[in-house]
Amino acid sequence: MWSNSLGKAFTVTCFGESHGPGVGATVDGCPAGLSLTIEDLQQALDLRIPQEKEVVSTRREPDTVEIFSGVFQDYTTGAPITLNIRNRDAKSSDYEQLKDVVRPGHADYPAKVKYGGFSDYRGGGRLSGRMTAAFVVAGAIARKVLSRSGVEVLAYTREIGGVRLETLPNPDDARKVTYENSMRCPDPVAAEEMRDAVLSAKADGDSVGGVVECTALNLPVGVGEPLFDALDSELAKILFGIPAVKGVEFGAGFQASRLRGSENNDQYEIKEGRITTLTNNSGGVLGGMSSGMPLLLRVAFKPPSSIAKAQKSVDVSRMEETSLSVQGRHDPCVVPKAVPVVQAMVAIGLVDLMIRGGIIPRVLKS
Repeated sequence: MWSNSLGKAFTVTCFGESHGPGVGATVDGCPAGLSLTIEDLQQALDLRIPQEKEVVSTRREPDTVEIFSGVFQDYTTGAPITLNIRNRDAKSSDYEQLKDVVRPGHADYPAKVKYGGFSDYRGGGRLSGRMTAAFVVAGAIARKVLSRSGVEVLAYTREIGGVRLETLPNPDDARKVTYENSMRCPDPVAAEEMRDAVLSAKADGDSVGGVVECTALNLPVGVGEPLFDALDSELAKILFGIPAVKGVEFGAGFQASRLRGSENNDQYEIKEGRITTLTNNSGGVLGGMSSGMPLLLRVAFKPPSSIAKAQKSVDVSRMEETSLSVQGRHDPCVVPKAVPVVQAMVAIGLVDLMIRGGIIPRVLKS
């Protein structure tokens, strides 16, 4: 009925609903011997929501993570790691009017039909962006595992409301500047223009979408299991599990379809004794395996569907057409919140493939 797990060697199973007691994840297959503390997880979780209240929903969950199992004396034991985040600020009364009136752009109608009317509709239930809190803490574990192999995953906002970065930011800016503004953009000037686009849409009772870009540095050659557990296909599947994602592309992406082969091919060279390429149109993936170049991908997010503007809908209990203006606490743009989520999901996918490929051992040595 529901599909709740991802990964084969490093498995993440999420649980909970937006307005239930809490959300969380069980991480199974994490190597034993990884140094891991509550602070490691909490630090990642604290970055999920921008602090500027004007650009995000007014729902302010404290988001305190608890570790129920799998960690002893600040090291992973190899047993399943269960993480829990309690919901403290849910207002279910906001959704009483939506019990029978399905929201345009949301999954209310197909979920109501598929699950016979028993699915939790409050805040989207399991189909809510609230579930991404669980992804972020699971991803924090994955990022720590990757760091043992020298692999670093960085994510940032590339575009919001038509305002976009025209060039690829350098890694230092992606590390240091991204979280210095509420848009999670490594360019402060572009970030301010993005913020204006978000606030303008909010003032109109509307919303905007955008693009998160992600890169993984120092990824060894050969990560990925062709044909059907390929690096890009596995990551794309995982990323499409994030609510509001409508597209994933690697490297030049759809632009590659407009190029000639001589333009799109990444030509090889030897630089400082290392085989590399002059360009990275492949996004660091060839034949479903990492090529040794930085992994580069982009994730497109639709505008949030809950908007104050009146829209046509249907009351399914009466089978009558009606109109709906969604009230309550909603984001005018999910992209800033999505930056750490994309980073987390990519890290989870990489760890899973690297363990399966024998690159990361099952027990880590101190």
